[in-house]
Amino acid sequence: MLKRTHNCGQLRLEDAGKKVILAGWVHSYRDHGNLVFFDLRDREGLTQLVFNPEKCPDAHKLARTVRTEWVIAAQGVVGPRGQGLENPKLPTGQIEVNVEQMEILNTAKTPPFEIDNADKTAEETRLASRYIDLRRPQMQQRLKIRHRVTKLARDYYDKLGFWEIETPMLAKSTPEGARDFLVPSRLMRNCFYALPQSPQLFKQILMVSGVDKYFQIVRCFRDEDPRADRQAEFTQIDVEMSFIDTNDVIGLHEVLIAKIWKEILGIEVKTPIRRMTYKQAADDYGIDRPDLRFDMKLRDISDIAKQSTFKVFTSAVEKGGIVKGLCAPGGGKYSRSDIEKTLTDFVGDYGAKGLAWFKVKNENGKSGLNSSITKFFSQEQQQQIIERFVAKDDDLILIIADTEKAANKALAPLRCKLGKDLNLYDPAQFEFVWIVDFPLFEWNQDEHFKEAGTRAVRVLLKGARIRRSAARRNCPGP
Repeated sequence: MLKRTHNCGQLRLEDAGKKVILAGWVHSYRDHGNLVFFDLRDREGLTQLVFNPEKCPDAHKLARTVRTEWVIAAQGVVGPRGQGLENPKLPTGQIEVNVEQMEILNTAKTPPFEIDNADKTAEETRLASRYIDLRRPQMQQRLKIRHRVTKLARDYYDKLGFWEIETPMLAKSTPEGARDFLVPSRLMRNCFYALPQSPQLFKQILMVSGVDKYFQIVRCFRDEDPRADRQAEFTQIDVEMSFIDTNDVIGLHEVLIAKIWKEILGIEVKTPIRRMTYKQAADDYGIDRPDLRFDMKLRDISDIAKQSTFKVFTSAVEKGGIVKGLCAPGGGKYSRSDIEKTLTDFVGDYGAKGLAWFKVKNENGKSGLNSSITKFFSQEQQQQIIERFVAKDDDLILIIADTEKAANKALAPLRCKLGKDLNLYDPAQFEFVWIVDFPLFEWNQDEHFKEAGTRAVRVLLKGARIRRSAARRNCPGP
């Protein structure tokens, strides 16, 4: 059996003349009648193999039976590619291996999708054959990056004196932000373990036990509806430190962030990273994780709107709501149909009841607003709106009238959609920010705060009674 001597991303021009053995998957196959070419793939990259019938007829004959995704091993001599035949997109693009001997290690059926066209394949199809999807170079690279990030984090914490400590996966249910996944106990009927939403309880036990500094790269489980930024199970870095303040936590971790971006992507992250209060983030961007790669701040125009005769706006303000919106630079290119079908439907998915809009147009040398609702606003009010949004000709102003929470919930994703659709930022750019001063409580719009607090106390007391009952039965709890 041929035993591999090099991987498929390793060979370079200086290796010319070496006899090597490569093994991997046939990524692509090209039969030119005389010469046969393979791109052989493993997790490190691609190398071109050449089969010449004049030099090695047996290997050439066998090569003509091979198809993509077959697993082979090949022995041959490294040589430079012909003049003008180099592939600058590949690290191995200047060389090829002239095959002298080949073994077929495993055949393969035709895969349900091509590796190179997987991005155009439905996600359901890719996940049904996940082992094939994971062969893609992009997926292999992501797994490699995840490994490197994890190792960098572990080494960083270790040098600073942190201990990595595992905590139990099966424990009692404790009040958290979502529902628990439950695991039935085999030995104790009607009793259940809960999978951790985070190791918070165990972290606190470790701290009061004098551990001082601890970290964990941990799996967390939350039984909640999937979202774009959350799924049922995920990995997070959990850290606990004793005798510190906020600045210690932030300072330590922004150095880690800068280190990861430098080592993995070669990008310099300037420290200290800017900070923003939760209130400022919510007011200006409608969300506690704003995309700062482009400048499109939300603006509150309730004071202007309540002076208008547009009942949708005035009614919202009278009920204690807010009239808030954003200005999309160059958004005037959207047609009325685009706005009402695409953008209005988009915010509707986030609970918005409607989307008002104005286009900024220059008429007679002066900027004005153009919309079906312009008639409800005086010229002075229109100019105030333009000034509030710092709007320019051919911009698009989009406005939602609702409670502040509902308006922010819809405007924040709309802002990100417009930023992407209008090419307002470089996707390869990074802009970091620390959000600080989060509120301890969130106001419940459906009932008074006191009632919400009383209900929370009742839930906690009920949970305590359940846990005491479970303890009496000597089982791990619900």
